[in-house]
Amino acid sequence: MLLTTIESVPGKKIVKHLGLVQGSTVRSKHIGRDMMAGLKNIFGGELKGYTELLQESREEAIQRMSLQAESIGANAILNIRFSTSSITQGAAELYTYGTAVELEDNRV
Repeated sequence: MLLTTIESVPGKKIVKHLGLVQGSTVRSKHIGRDMMAGLKNIFGGELKGYTELLQESREEAIQRMSLQAESIGANAILNIRFSTSSITQGAAELYTYGTAVELEDNRV
């Protein structure tokens, strides 16, 4: 599955537009990470626990979006975007979406 944030792939022709695909995950904060983040707010520095949490969330949302695209016959997702929103205090959604397409196959 080809994943890209651009609207087209140089040298490839879109042969079928399959529509919007999306994936999301909702994650809550971890008390241990919150305690360490509180200390980092005093002394400064990267909040590594939250960095890891966001990376895991992005990967999970992309995987879910890719599975949806595969299920409708796509071999690429174009114009991928990410969004976040607060669900409740201490929990947030990471949402990703893009356009599922079938690109021409130039293999010989």
